[in-house]
Amino acid sequence: MKHVTFYIAATALVTAMTSCKDEKKEMADTAVNEYAAYVDSVSKVDAQAAILNWDEIEATTDYKKQEAESAVAEVADKTAYDTKMSATANQYDAFKVTVETEKQKADAASPKKTLRKSLFGDVEIGDDMNFDWVNKDNIANVYDNFVTTVSNNKDAYSREDWDEIKLLYEALDAHKNTVEKNGLSAKDNTKIAGLKIKFSTLYRLNRIGAKSAENAAAKQE
Repeated sequence: MKHVTFYIAATALVTAMTSCKDEKKEMADTAVNEYAAYVDSVSKVDAQAAILNWDEIEATTDYKKQEAESAVAEVADKTAYDTKMSATANQYDAFKVTVETEKQKADAASPKKTLRKSLFGDVEIGDDMNFDWVNKDNIANVYDNFVTTVSNNKDAYSREDWDEIKLLYEALDAHKNTVEKNGLSAKDNTKIAGLKIKFSTLYRLNRIGAKSAENAAAKQE
């Protein structure tokens, strides 16, 4: 009787282990297939359309990849899964290169983005004119770079450029009020005051000059 009981218990254990393995395999199959299917789907999206939803695409891809990796980690034989995961990752990387290349072309073709990049470096300024990244520790340098860049390129700006520059300057200046409340040093405040005067002069003289030059060019056409 003891032998029979042991056999039944052993059989139940083996069945449970097999069931557990099958369940883990099914979870891995599902997660890896969902990851591959998503990447295959988005890779067929036009690059310009993908650019508009790129943050969401990247977030979803990362999530599905992590889910797949976690599921595969629970499976004993990972060979087939690793092969499919690697192929999917390579497919996504190739698509990402295509999208980023198109995005760089679009950015380069946009005078507004090119201008903003020259004034603020690698920080991307959107249409919301958000300057929350500017704080009491870097604001003086931001003003300095802005005014210096404008000064160095003043003769190349069109009226539209000057109008855009003025909008950006006013948005930065409005944010300065918030920064002042957070402990802007007297030294930086004095430096910014001088830069504000310099910018005001640059804008007043060169915005008018740009308009005159464009009017003269128009008459010659």
